[in-house]
Amino acid sequence: MDRSTDGWEEFRKLWDDFLQRANDDSTVVVVEGEKDRRSLKRLGVTGRVVLLHSGRGLSQLTRSLMISGQRIVVLTDWDREGGHLAHRLTELLAAEGNLVDAEFRRRLARVLRGEVVHVEGLAGWARRTAERAGAPLDHWFGVDGP
Repeated sequence: MDRSTDGWEEFRKLWDDFLQRANDDSTVVVVEGEKDRRSLKRLGVTGRVVLLHSGRGLSQLTRSLMISGQRIVVLTDWDREGGHLAHRLTELLAAEGNLVDAEFRRRLARVLRGEVVHVEGLAGWARRTAERAGAPLDHWFGVDGP
């Protein structure tokens, strides 16, 4: 297997685990913007996805998430701003006793090997990588292209 095939297999296994969590009614996924949400939807996420940049401040967003009492998966970009937002959001939510999952973001970064910096690019990367591995994305996720 070449590197792209290895990357696809690692991603697919990790993403299967993520989909089980993300599509559970007790989970909410937090992303930075609408393009990020669309990318996740293209990759089979049907659960609740909340936008950080939706006109609310960070403290207002964290208050609304604390009320929900759900598991919160933080999935911000892998750039400096995304790292800062992930850290701050995790810190604020965890301080109030919320179940916050920031580990998936770290695990996904390892699998992506720096090839994707923005969550909005995930669907396109997955499609290209799957095709190089001879496993079209439709076959695995049953979704439309980006």
